[in-house]
Amino acid sequence: MSSTSFKQNTAPVIPVITRFAPSPTGLLHLGHAYSALTAYHLARDLNGDFLLRLENIDSSRCHPNYEQHIIRDLKWLGIDWSDPPRRQSDHMADYRDALEVLRHRGLIYPCFCTRKEIQDEIRRAAHAPHGPEGYLYPGTCRTLSPAAQKQKIAEGYRPAWRLHMDEALAQVGTTLFWQDYEQGDIKAQPAIMGDVVLARKETPTSYHLSCTVDDHQQNITHVVRGDDLFHAAHLHRLLQHLLGLKTPLYYHHRLLLNEQGKRYAKRDKGITLQSLREKGHTPKDIQALIAAARKSPGNDEYP
Repeated sequence: MSSTSFKQNTAPVIPVITRFAPSPTGLLHLGHAYSALTAYHLARDLNGDFLLRLENIDSSRCHPNYEQHIIRDLKWLGIDWSDPPRRQSDHMADYRDALEVLRHRGLIYPCFCTRKEIQDEIRRAAHAPHGPEGYLYPGTCRTLSPAAQKQKIAEGYRPAWRLHMDEALAQVGTTLFWQDYEQGDIKAQPAIMGDVVLARKETPTSYHLSCTVDDHQQNITHVVRGDDLFHAAHLHRLLQHLLGLKTPLYYHHRLLLNEQGKRYAKRDKGITLQSLREKGHTPKDIQALIAAARKSPGNDEYP
């Protein structure tokens, strides 16, 4: 077992600690710059620390070269951090430990379904449940017997591991809350996420599990991220309770949109920080571009 404790849930520690956690799958764009600067300035305003995390669990898409681009772009913006960047690939043992805690409590089950099989099952269902991220997993493998599970594994099928949401909520037995920086106390409703994958077939973790463990281990007190991840906080609060991890305060900022009202994406090569820098833009120019984007259509309600 690693040194991580999954036994006690304590209040966030002082000083305030924020983080920026990009995946090294491409170059940073204006949306990334906005999120990173928001987290960085929040830490500075509260006399706290800012940390960099590289979420590189997807070995098929992440590349060390992009890590160097991320570090260079952030430093160019004037952002620095107190500790060395945390790479998720260095902490797989911690995620396995967390998964084992859930397995021991009967809160996860192996799922052998392919994406096509899941899609076919959803199409066959008359009223497939729908969550904030799309259709929920229909529970095909939830009722497989231990013998059937062993047979699948013996036949060479590699499973993903899903959270048994109903069982998890039954074990919690109480209402959970999490605190939003602007909205105050939010009642956690993790059931809207369904039986999410906590460990993929090719790796012992997932975004939801590793992110929750990382925030605890790094003593993150204020999670700053886009509001596309607002609903994920419901699930993360549940995982924190089940694993006995600290619960941070959350600030979900609006996503920065372009002139067409669409969110920035890594595939938009023309608005990467690298391309803007090569065109002669300065860090002050970037902040001006972000300010202008916040005032564009679709961004009127930014704080």
